[in-house]
Amino acid sequence: MLFHVRMDVNLPPDLDPAVRADLVSREKARAVELQEKGVWPQLWRIVGEYANFSIFDVSSNDELHDLLTSLPLFPYLKIQVTPLATHPSKI
Repeated sequence: MLFHVRMDVNLPPDLDPAVRADLVSREKARAVELQEKGVWPQLWRIVGEYANFSIFDVSSNDELHDLLTSLPLFPYLKIQVTPLATHPSKI
């Protein structure tokens, strides 16, 4: 199942710099791991925002939920999920 996911990051401005650096580092490592597994095949930065558009390829809604909640930045993310289906005109 394919999902289009928008993630907006909202880190507190007063977050300790060391905590922030650790979170961002762990988030990057987790994103790389999921991309290498093939479940996060597309990841794009949204210009001018601390946000991204992603495509996830997972077997169920529950798998996507588990994946998203495993992200170190999850507590600071606003997430919008759109399930995708094949368009009848796609060649």
